[in-house]
Amino acid sequence: MYILGISAYYHDSAAVLICDEKIIAAVQEERFTRKKADASFPVNSIKYCLLEAGITLDQIDHIAFYDKPFIKFERLLETYLAEAPKGFGSFLLSIPVWLKDKLFLKETMGRELKKLFEELNPDADSKTCKAFKTKVTHSIMFGEHHQSHAASAFYPSPFSEAAILTIDGVGEWTTTSLAYGKNNTIEFLQEIHFPHSLGLLYSAFTYYTGFKVNSGEYKVMGLAPYGNPKYVSVIKEHLIDIKDDGSFKLDMSYFNYTTGLTMTNQKFHNLFGGSPRKAESSLTQKEMDLAASVQVITEEIMIKMAKHAKQVTGSDNLCLAGGVALNCVANGKLLQENIFKNIWIQPAAGDAGGALGGAMSVYYQELAHPRTICPNELDKMEGSYLGPKYSSEAIKTYLDSVNAVYDYYDDEKELIKTVARNMAEEKVIGWHYDRMEFGPRSLGHRSIIGDARSTKMQSTMNLKIKYRESFRPFAPSVLREKVHEWFELETDSPYMLLVAPVKKEKCFAMTEEQETLFGINKLNVPRSEIPAVTHIDYSARIQTVHESTNLRYYRLLQEFEKRTGCPVIVNTSFNVRGEPIVCTPEDSYRCFMRTEIDVLVIDDYVLYKYNQPAFADSGSWETEFELD
Repeated sequence: MYILGISAYYHDSAAVLICDEKIIAAVQEERFTRKKADASFPVNSIKYCLLEAGITLDQIDHIAFYDKPFIKFERLLETYLAEAPKGFGSFLLSIPVWLKDKLFLKETMGRELKKLFEELNPDADSKTCKAFKTKVTHSIMFGEHHQSHAASAFYPSPFSEAAILTIDGVGEWTTTSLAYGKNNTIEFLQEIHFPHSLGLLYSAFTYYTGFKVNSGEYKVMGLAPYGNPKYVSVIKEHLIDIKDDGSFKLDMSYFNYTTGLTMTNQKFHNLFGGSPRKAESSLTQKEMDLAASVQVITEEIMIKMAKHAKQVTGSDNLCLAGGVALNCVANGKLLQENIFKNIWIQPAAGDAGGALGGAMSVYYQELAHPRTICPNELDKMEGSYLGPKYSSEAIKTYLDSVNAVYDYYDDEKELIKTVARNMAEEKVIGWHYDRMEFGPRSLGHRSIIGDARSTKMQSTMNLKIKYRESFRPFAPSVLREKVHEWFELETDSPYMLLVAPVKKEKCFAMTEEQETLFGINKLNVPRSEIPAVTHIDYSARIQTVHESTNLRYYRLLQEFEKRTGCPVIVNTSFNVRGEPIVCTPEDSYRCFMRTEIDVLVIDDYVLYKYNQPAFADSGSWETEFELD
């Protein structure tokens, strides 16, 4: 049975195809269109899923959409009516979009899928196309937003039963939910409803500190260790009332997001002593302290929720999804509390992952298929390597078309030795291998990698390659069996969603003089034997690399350790600021040529920057390749 899951029309559109219990393919639309967080109907993603499975569109049995537009529209109308005439300008902007595409979504999706069917079947007559639209429209099913999040967290997990927490901005009405999953069913126990939202509280501070909502929240998380949480008491006194069970209520008189075009209002600005920071302006201690404060609030709420979930469900296992589940610092604090024996977090925890949850909800919950747990399986996500890969012939064809100079390796051992040697020489490597990752993290298939021992690697990558803020930390990839030797972590973290301290014996104490430096100036002070991945609070966002899911990357780390004695390397996403992670060989070559990356590896092809001809950039990112 083939089930296609779709998320679209809000942000981060995606398509996922499952066949019975197996995830065949999963990908975000932005990777094809090159528009970051693309919200459009995921035509390219659906094409890829069909190609990967080797099936046609009319072989799809069911189509699942990740939320319920009518309920979301109800929330929108009720909110506007409750606050009228306030918000009339926002109302005028949003309602036409709803009436055109979002409200009658079954018809909209049927129309889009018919268009795709006609494109893929150019010889089909109008009667056949019309019959297809009728059939496909009847096959579309809608799941609630947090049901999709919960399903994406529980069903692919390695647990037969678990408590499930989903936390994000807002779905239809729900912003936070507690559920219990057992075998193939999920039962919802408690919910918090809009406008009270931890995700939107965090987004309000993202907006106020000068970053972009829905994409800059991780910048706030990265900025937090530079500050002091001096505003925690102010936030608790004025903005949020937190109960012992982790439930909360916001004072909405400080916020503008219910009907306005901004997250915060003048009352919020007065509380914190001024207007929001202008984007791209200099960061001050105030922004750092605000980031630290909202981070502490988030951690407190998540820990209280987890304790309550443990008390209510009695489970030893916890599953997490929703955008707030990407807050790996809070996840790390949650792990340290030892509330649950095991925690599993969906790597595509945001709306893209809702496409997977929608498809799995149909298979397990609606159609009541039994759920199989494999005892030796890490989980059902296949390492999250669920996107496109490209054949050797396709890669060669593109490289030849731009007169690229490359070395081809038919011996993997020699390729790995070459790359490890270059890393040990402090070269920056663009690493494109096999199937692309699903979710916001690069996990060793579309990554920029380097020597974690290098004192210059973080600033080089941030300023000369990623073209982004200097304070942003990088993640370490570490051999799974060596993680406990370098970090205070004893568990799997394959999806880079847990932060833990670097081992004390690997750290360097800062001098009194260094301690007095202004926040970001501390960045250039080496804090451990692996300074490129050690944040200023001596923590790191860890990816454990497993032999079973990423063999070539695992072998690369082994070779690097053999050469240097260190099983840890830098891993950051293969993209520049403002652009999606690379997908195709062309994307990777362009990023390589536009930045100061030294070496590019695309599967078995190795390219050195100094060998390449002048690059004529056409400006178009859209190229089709033969998939492997």
